[in-house]
Amino acid sequence: MTSREDEALAQAAVTALTAQLSLTPKPGLPDPSHRDHNTLRWSAKSLTPGLAAMAAAARRTGEPTPGLRAELGAIGRSTEHSVGLAGGGHRGALWTLGLLVAGAALNPGDVTATAKRIAAHPDKGAPRRPSRGSSMSAKYGAAGARGEARAGFPHVRRALEELTRSRGTGTPEPQSRLNALLTIMSTLQDTELLYTAGPLGLRHVQAGARGVLEAGGAGTVAGAEALAALGTDLHERSWSPRGSAGLLAGALFLDALPIAAVATGSRTAVSAQLRAAVLLHPPR
Repeated sequence: MTSREDEALAQAAVTALTAQLSLTPKPGLPDPSHRDHNTLRWSAKSLTPGLAAMAAAARRTGEPTPGLRAELGAIGRSTEHSVGLAGGGHRGALWTLGLLVAGAALNPGDVTATAKRIAAHPDKGAPRRPSRGSSMSAKYGAAGARGEARAGFPHVRRALEELTRSRGTGTPEPQSRLNALLTIMSTLQDTELLYTAGPLGLRHVQAGARGVLEAGGAGTVAGAEALAALGTDLHERSWSPRGSAGLLAGALFLDALPIAAVATGSRTAVSAQLRAAVLLHPPR
Protein backbone atom coordinates (compact mmCIF):
# COMPACT_ATOMS: atom_id res chain seq x y z
CA MET A 1 0.00 0.00 0.00
CA THR A 2 1.38 3.41 -0.97
CA SER A 3 1.40 6.47 1.27
CA ARG A 4 0.80 10.09 0.37
CA GLU A 5 4.57 10.60 0.33
CA ASP A 6 4.98 7.78 -2.21
CA GLU A 7 2.20 9.12 -4.41
CA ALA A 8 3.67 12.62 -4.25
CA LEU A 9 7.07 11.33 -5.40
CA ALA A 10 5.45 9.42 -8.26
CA GLN A 11 3.45 12.45 -9.35
CA ALA A 12 6.57 14.64 -9.21
CA ALA A 13 8.39 12.13 -11.43
CA VAL A 14 5.56 12.01 -13.99
CA THR A 15 5.38 15.82 -13.96
CA ALA A 16 9.11 15.89 -14.77
CA LEU A 17 8.60 13.43 -17.62
CA THR A 18 5.72 15.38 -19.15
CA ALA A 19 7.75 18.59 -18.79
CA GLN A 20 10.54 16.93 -20.77
CA LEU A 21 8.03 15.85 -23.42
CA SER A 22 6.67 19.40 -23.72
CA LEU A 23 10.10 20.98 -24.17
CA THR A 24 10.80 22.25 -27.70
CA PRO A 25 12.75 22.24 -29.97
CA LYS A 26 14.49 19.04 -28.89
CA PRO A 27 16.83 17.76 -31.63
CA GLY A 28 15.84 14.27 -32.74
CA LEU A 29 13.27 13.87 -29.95
CA PRO A 30 9.45 14.07 -29.80
CA ASP A 31 8.02 17.45 -28.83
CA PRO A 32 4.51 18.95 -29.10
CA SER A 33 4.81 19.02 -32.90
CA HIS A 34 5.39 15.25 -33.06
CA ARG A 35 2.49 13.15 -34.29
CA ASP A 36 2.73 10.83 -31.28
CA HIS A 37 3.04 13.57 -28.66
CA ASN A 38 -0.43 13.14 -27.15
CA THR A 39 0.01 9.36 -26.96
CA LEU A 40 3.37 9.77 -25.22
CA ARG A 41 1.88 12.20 -22.70
CA TRP A 42 -1.00 9.82 -22.01
CA SER A 43 1.26 6.80 -21.60
CA ALA A 44 3.54 8.81 -19.29
CA LYS A 45 0.70 9.07 -16.80
CA SER A 46 0.44 5.28 -16.69
CA LEU A 47 3.83 5.22 -14.93
CA THR A 48 2.32 6.77 -11.80
CA PRO A 49 1.11 3.60 -10.00
CA GLY A 50 4.35 1.75 -10.69
CA LEU A 51 6.53 4.62 -9.50
CA ALA A 52 4.44 4.97 -6.34
CA ALA A 53 4.83 1.21 -5.74
CA MET A 54 8.61 1.57 -6.15
CA ALA A 55 8.71 4.37 -3.59
CA ALA A 56 6.58 2.29 -1.22
CA ALA A 57 8.86 -0.73 -1.65
CA ALA A 58 11.92 1.37 -0.86
CA ARG A 59 10.29 2.96 2.18
CA ARG A 60 9.14 -0.43 3.47
CA THR A 61 12.54 -2.07 2.95
CA GLY A 62 14.46 0.84 4.42
CA GLU A 63 17.82 -0.12 2.85
CA PRO A 64 19.19 -0.48 -0.73
CA THR A 65 19.28 -4.28 -0.50
CA PRO A 66 19.41 -6.97 -3.21
CA GLY A 67 15.82 -7.79 -2.28
CA LEU A 68 14.74 -4.21 -2.98
CA ARG A 69 16.54 -4.27 -6.34
CA ALA A 70 14.69 -7.46 -7.29
CA GLU A 71 11.35 -5.98 -6.22
CA LEU A 72 11.96 -2.78 -8.18
CA GLY A 73 12.78 -4.86 -11.25
CA ALA A 74 9.54 -6.83 -10.94
CA ILE A 75 7.50 -3.64 -10.50
CA GLY A 76 9.29 -2.08 -13.46
CA ARG A 77 8.48 -4.98 -15.78
CA SER A 78 4.83 -4.88 -14.74
CA THR A 79 4.77 -1.12 -15.30
CA GLU A 80 6.30 -1.55 -18.77
CA HIS A 81 3.36 -3.79 -19.63
CA SER A 82 0.88 -1.15 -18.44
CA VAL A 83 2.69 1.56 -20.39
CA GLY A 84 2.56 -0.64 -23.49
CA LEU A 85 -1.21 -0.91 -23.17
CA ALA A 86 -1.41 2.89 -22.86
CA GLY A 87 0.59 3.53 -26.02
CA GLY A 88 4.19 2.59 -25.19
CA GLY A 89 7.46 4.43 -24.78
CA HIS A 90 9.36 5.71 -21.73
CA ARG A 91 11.39 2.58 -21.01
CA GLY A 92 14.57 4.54 -20.36
CA ALA A 93 12.73 7.16 -18.32
CA LEU A 94 11.10 4.43 -16.23
CA TRP A 95 14.52 2.97 -15.36
CA THR A 96 15.92 6.37 -14.41
CA LEU A 97 12.88 7.70 -12.59
CA GLY A 98 12.20 4.40 -10.82
CA LEU A 99 15.66 4.31 -9.26
CA LEU A 100 15.57 8.01 -8.38
CA VAL A 101 12.11 7.77 -6.84
CA ALA A 102 13.26 4.79 -4.76
CA GLY A 103 16.40 6.72 -3.80
CA ALA A 104 14.32 9.72 -2.76
CA ALA A 105 12.06 7.53 -0.63
CA LEU A 106 15.09 6.00 1.11
CA ASN A 107 17.34 9.03 1.48
CA PRO A 108 15.95 12.32 0.12
CA GLY A 109 19.11 14.17 1.11
CA ASP A 110 21.38 12.13 -1.22
CA VAL A 111 19.18 10.65 -3.93
CA THR A 112 21.70 9.79 -6.66
CA ALA A 113 24.14 8.12 -4.27
CA THR A 114 21.32 6.01 -2.84
CA ALA A 115 20.09 5.09 -6.31
CA LYS A 116 23.67 4.06 -7.12
CA ARG A 117 23.67 1.66 -4.17
CA ILE A 118 20.40 0.13 -5.35
CA ALA A 119 21.62 -0.25 -8.94
CA ALA A 120 24.83 -1.95 -7.77
CA HIS A 121 22.84 -5.13 -7.05
CA PRO A 122 21.96 -7.47 -9.94
CA ASP A 123 18.33 -8.01 -10.85
CA LYS A 124 18.09 -11.78 -10.73
CA GLY A 125 14.60 -11.71 -12.23
CA ALA A 126 15.64 -9.79 -15.36
CA PRO A 127 15.07 -11.53 -18.72
CA ARG A 128 18.09 -13.47 -20.00
CA ARG A 129 17.67 -12.13 -23.52
CA PRO A 130 20.00 -9.15 -24.13
CA SER A 131 18.41 -5.78 -24.87
CA ARG A 132 19.55 -3.27 -27.49
CA GLY A 133 21.31 -1.30 -24.79
CA SER A 134 23.13 -4.23 -23.24
CA SER A 135 24.16 -5.47 -26.68
CA MET A 136 25.66 -2.08 -27.56
CA SER A 137 27.35 -1.86 -24.17
CA ALA A 138 28.96 -5.25 -24.73
CA LYS A 139 29.98 -4.43 -28.30
CA TYR A 140 31.38 -0.92 -27.78
CA GLY A 141 32.10 -0.74 -24.05
CA ALA A 142 29.53 2.02 -23.54
CA ALA A 143 28.25 2.53 -20.02
CA GLY A 144 24.61 2.45 -21.08
CA ALA A 145 21.66 2.95 -18.74
CA ARG A 146 22.93 0.38 -16.24
CA GLY A 147 26.38 1.96 -16.12
CA GLU A 148 24.89 5.43 -15.71
CA ALA A 149 22.91 4.28 -12.68
CA ARG A 150 25.83 2.38 -11.15
CA ALA A 151 27.95 5.53 -11.46
CA GLY A 152 25.37 7.57 -9.55
CA PHE A 153 23.77 9.24 -12.60
CA PRO A 154 26.63 11.63 -13.48
CA HIS A 155 24.75 13.04 -16.48
CA VAL A 156 21.71 13.82 -14.35
CA ARG A 157 23.99 15.73 -11.98
CA ARG A 158 25.68 17.58 -14.85
CA ALA A 159 22.27 18.54 -16.22
CA LEU A 160 21.31 19.95 -12.81
CA GLU A 161 24.53 21.97 -12.75
CA GLU A 162 23.77 23.36 -16.20
CA LEU A 163 20.22 24.25 -15.16
CA THR A 164 21.62 26.25 -12.26
CA ARG A 165 24.27 27.92 -14.42
CA SER A 166 21.86 28.86 -17.22
CA ARG A 167 19.25 30.22 -14.83
CA GLY A 168 21.97 32.23 -13.11
CA THR A 169 22.79 34.01 -16.39
CA GLY A 170 19.15 35.01 -16.87
CA THR A 171 18.39 32.40 -19.53
CA PRO A 172 14.63 31.69 -19.67
CA GLU A 173 13.51 28.38 -18.17
CA PRO A 174 12.74 26.53 -21.44
CA GLN A 175 16.13 27.42 -22.88
CA SER A 176 17.85 26.53 -19.59
CA ARG A 177 16.28 23.09 -19.80
CA LEU A 178 17.36 22.74 -23.43
CA ASN A 179 20.92 23.61 -22.39
CA ALA A 180 20.69 20.87 -19.74
CA LEU A 181 19.57 18.40 -22.43
CA LEU A 182 22.43 19.43 -24.71
CA THR A 183 24.89 19.01 -21.85
CA ILE A 184 23.75 15.40 -21.51
CA MET A 185 23.85 14.81 -25.27
CA SER A 186 27.36 16.24 -25.58
CA THR A 187 29.01 13.41 -23.61
CA LEU A 188 26.49 10.59 -23.08
CA GLN A 189 27.37 7.24 -24.67
CA ASP A 190 23.77 6.81 -25.83
CA THR A 191 23.30 3.13 -26.68
CA GLU A 192 20.20 3.91 -28.77
CA LEU A 193 22.33 6.13 -30.99
CA LEU A 194 25.05 3.48 -31.11
CA TYR A 195 22.43 1.00 -32.32
CA THR A 196 21.00 3.24 -35.04
CA ALA A 197 23.99 5.37 -36.01
CA GLY A 198 27.11 3.56 -34.83
CA PRO A 199 30.12 5.15 -33.09
CA LEU A 200 30.66 7.76 -35.81
CA GLY A 201 27.03 8.81 -35.61
CA LEU A 202 27.20 9.05 -31.83
CA ARG A 203 30.27 11.29 -32.04
CA HIS A 204 28.51 13.41 -34.68
CA VAL A 205 25.56 14.02 -32.33
CA GLN A 206 27.85 14.74 -29.37
CA ALA A 207 29.78 17.27 -31.44
CA GLY A 208 26.55 18.90 -32.62
CA ALA A 209 25.32 19.33 -29.05
CA ARG A 210 28.68 20.80 -27.99
CA GLY A 211 28.49 23.16 -30.97
CA VAL A 212 25.17 24.59 -29.75
CA LEU A 213 26.56 25.14 -26.26
CA GLU A 214 29.77 26.69 -27.60
CA ALA A 215 27.67 29.05 -29.74
CA GLY A 216 26.12 30.39 -26.53
CA GLY A 217 23.39 27.87 -25.81
CA ALA A 218 19.72 27.77 -26.69
CA GLY A 219 19.08 31.20 -25.14
CA THR A 220 21.23 33.08 -27.68
CA VAL A 221 20.58 33.87 -31.34
CA ALA A 222 23.64 31.96 -32.55
CA GLY A 223 22.89 29.03 -30.26
CA ALA A 224 19.25 28.86 -31.34
CA GLU A 225 20.35 28.78 -34.98
CA ALA A 226 22.81 25.98 -34.26
CA LEU A 227 20.11 24.10 -32.35
CA ALA A 228 17.69 24.38 -35.28
CA ALA A 229 20.37 23.12 -37.66
CA LEU A 230 21.11 20.17 -35.37
CA GLY A 231 17.41 19.35 -35.17
CA THR A 232 17.07 19.36 -38.95
CA ASP A 233 20.17 17.21 -39.31
CA LEU A 234 18.96 14.55 -36.84
CA HIS A 235 15.47 14.53 -38.35
CA GLU A 236 16.87 13.90 -41.83
CA ARG A 237 19.06 11.09 -40.51
CA SER A 238 16.27 9.62 -38.31
CA TRP A 239 18.61 9.63 -35.32
CA SER A 240 17.11 10.01 -31.85
CA PRO A 241 19.11 10.59 -28.61
CA ARG A 242 16.46 8.88 -26.48
CA GLY A 243 18.82 8.08 -23.65
CA SER A 244 19.40 11.79 -23.09
CA ALA A 245 15.67 12.46 -22.87
CA GLY A 246 15.15 10.02 -20.01
CA LEU A 247 18.09 11.46 -18.07
CA LEU A 248 16.75 14.99 -18.52
CA ALA A 249 13.46 13.82 -16.97
CA GLY A 250 15.51 12.52 -14.04
CA ALA A 251 17.22 15.88 -13.66
CA LEU A 252 13.91 17.74 -13.73
CA PHE A 253 12.56 15.36 -11.07
CA LEU A 254 15.51 16.04 -8.75
CA ASP A 255 15.24 19.75 -9.50
CA ALA A 256 11.65 19.71 -8.16
CA LEU A 257 12.57 18.06 -4.85
CA PRO A 258 12.65 20.44 -1.85
CA ILE A 259 16.22 19.53 -0.91
CA ALA A 260 16.60 22.15 1.83
CA ALA A 261 13.40 21.04 3.51
CA VAL A 262 14.41 17.40 3.16
CA ALA A 263 17.67 18.06 4.92
CA THR A 264 16.18 20.00 7.84
CA GLY A 265 12.43 19.44 8.00
CA SER A 266 9.99 16.68 8.80
CA ARG A 267 8.72 14.07 6.35
CA THR A 268 5.24 15.57 6.64
CA ALA A 269 6.51 19.01 5.65
CA VAL A 270 8.46 17.56 2.72
CA SER A 271 5.43 15.62 1.51
CA ALA A 272 3.29 18.76 1.70
CA GLN A 273 5.82 20.67 -0.41
CA LEU A 274 5.96 17.91 -2.99
CA ARG A 275 2.18 17.79 -3.27
CA ALA A 276 2.08 21.56 -3.63
CA ALA A 277 4.65 21.39 -6.43
CA VAL A 278 2.58 18.77 -8.26
CA LEU A 279 -0.57 20.86 -7.89
CA LEU A 280 1.21 23.92 -9.30
CA HIS A 281 2.68 21.96 -12.24
CA PRO A 282 0.37 18.98 -12.87
CA PRO A 283 0.85 16.56 -15.77
CA ARG A 284 -1.38 17.62 -18.69
